[in-house]
Amino acid sequence: MVIRVRCGLVAALLVLCQFATLAHASVQVIGTRVIFPAKDGEVTVRLTNDNNRPALVESWIDRGDDHSTPDKVDTPFLITPPLFRMEAHKDQSLRIIFTHEQLPTDRESVFWLNVLEVPPKPNGPDAEQNYLQFAIRSRLKLFYRPSGLAVEPAKAPSLMRFSLVTDNGGYAVVVKNPSPYFVSISSLALGASGSSYSTEPGMVAPMSELKMPVHNLKQALPAGTPVNFESINDFGAASPTSAALGQ
Repeated sequence: MVIRVRCGLVAALLVLCQFATLAHASVQVIGTRVIFPAKDGEVTVRLTNDNNRPALVESWIDRGDDHSTPDKVDTPFLITPPLFRMEAHKDQSLRIIFTHEQLPTDRESVFWLNVLEVPPKPNGPDAEQNYLQFAIRSRLKLFYRPSGLAVEPAKAPSLMRFSLVTDNGGYAVVVKNPSPYFVSISSLALGASGSSYSTEPGMVAPMSELKMPVHNLKQALPAGTPVNFESINDFGAASPTSAALGQ
């Protein structure tokens, strides 16, 4: 989130900053992720402006740097239009076109779509008043999916394998992902209900593993302990899956 401030009184600014976390984007991206099938060559992402005033919208794609800016873009994608005025209560489509870089063909690649909304400056009687103005950036994962992958994406969570290891005086669960897809875990808990231990969310890369520290676990859990987790599917919904700790 980028904040642009004009304020004459420091005290007033401090009060206003307390409400900064309440700001929300008027320009909404339809969906929570973008799936880019390699066979299609391009995809469309829809935006909608729910506000009563227009906004300037800029979009770009990066490789995972959340400090990225449009002038330093280095990805194999072209977005049209990259910069445009979006009228109040209107929709707009972004075309994302693959420009042919050699990417892995046996697994997904992940990028990030950025949509920056810059509201217009106040006009009329309010133009000369002190104000706090927000430029809000939405950031979504973009998964480039090669053709011909052996496993269906919906089956990837069921292929995950889990083991427990010591970690900095506590314990962590190691999640192994043998599938060719990224698996985004929104929640994970070890043990039965009433005595379960949770982790923070995480994303496991294809054919890789991820170590996820377990909260408040003081002693090892035996093999076979239930593992209940939710992963985010292609439609942005949480899919529950059950597994068990291995050796």
